Amino acid sequence: MGGGVNKQPRSRSDQVLETESAVMIAANAAADKKATDLVVLDLREVASFTEYFLICTGASTRQVQAISNSVEEALLKNGKRPLHIEGYSSAEWILLDYGDFIVHVFGQASRRFYDLERLWRDAPRVEVKSDPKPVMRDARTGDA
Repeated sequence: MGGGVNKQPRSRSDQVLETESAVMIAANAAADKKATDLVVLDLREVASFTEYFLICTGASTRQVQAISNSVEEALLKNGKRPLHIEGYSSAEWILLDYGDFIVHVFGQASRRFYDLERLWRDAPRVEVKSDPKPVMRDARTGDA
């Protein structure tokens, strides 16, 4: 009878994983595969093409691929798909582009050569939180 709001539960497709939560899930998935030198850079004040970089290193081609696979699987479980993946076959530098953040999984030599932390030194570093709880937002209202 009244003009109340429809309180039906939202489907998972109507929810969006909050960006920082997604980055932390990715960082923990990388750490689970023994990625080293994990760095999260907050680019919101210094770049317009993305909000965060997650940068990490693997010791071998196989480990770089395993880290990339782990990140992709963990995010897929939370409804987040990459827009684009580059470099998987050579595994010197795998880039997983999620739009609002980019995951860079480097081999050791490529990490030193490209030195993204130096290129983006004006971006603040974000502390990686262990075992993050996914924070979902309603895609229509932005509410948690």
